[in-house]
Amino acid sequence: MTRLSPDKRMLEYALNDACPDIFAFSTTRHGGTSTGNYASLNCTPYTGDAAENVGRNQELLLQALPQRPQELVIPWQTHDTESLVIDDDYLQASPEAHHERLQGIDALITHLPGICLSISTADCIPVLLYDKRNRVIAAVHAGWRGTVNRIATKTLERMHALYGTMGQDVWAVIGPGISLAAFEVGQEVYDAFHDAGFPMAYISEWHNDTHKYHIDLWAANQLQLLDFGLPQTQIETAGICTYTCHEDFFSARRLGIKSGRILSGIMIKE
Repeated sequence: MTRLSPDKRMLEYALNDACPDIFAFSTTRHGGTSTGNYASLNCTPYTGDAAENVGRNQELLLQALPQRPQELVIPWQTHDTESLVIDDDYLQASPEAHHERLQGIDALITHLPGICLSISTADCIPVLLYDKRNRVIAAVHAGWRGTVNRIATKTLERMHALYGTMGQDVWAVIGPGISLAAFEVGQEVYDAFHDAGFPMAYISEWHNDTHKYHIDLWAANQLQLLDFGLPQTQIETAGICTYTCHEDFFSARRLGIKSGRILSGIMIKE
């Protein structure tokens, strides 16, 4: 069962109980040092928060994890579908090379223990993946653009190409993000999902009062996992709407782009 940690700094997932050799989490807004629209536990350095606050918040997070990771990896996301494999070559590179390689990355993959793969969201959908047979993890940032371009599918396909990942061996978490009820979209967004072949009757609703469609990003990402062969019982959905629960989780639609981000991470324990 999805649960808050005792200090309320992070959401912990049932995945951790099913697969005790990994740890998966999503941060909340609580227990940090940032202020204003970044209050308080913003661990993401790319949105305008003071660097010293981000650093302190990251340290609080690292202290709260069951094991301190060798590396906390946070990419610079661009709502595309590019993934980066964190391997020995990456770890041996310089900090400058790390920064360069993380630009334009929306999914991270590794088989190395002690590496915390993290992605940042504030209404977009975090998807965390664990191939239990091959001991490979991934963290995926699925906003509506990434979702419509099937970033979850593409990440799983890369895991299959590199490590032999098969759907029946994968456990997944769909973390906090904007819900169907809150995600009102323009016609162009509806058309993008329709043209990409998504079953619109299943993932969308028309609201007569506003003459607008709503899209279910949770369902659209879950469908990609199911299509890859994940059993329904191995997909955990937090069911937390960031727009509705904005006092506990960051929501860009509430706070604006210059605001804090949820950090969702997954790590193979050493």
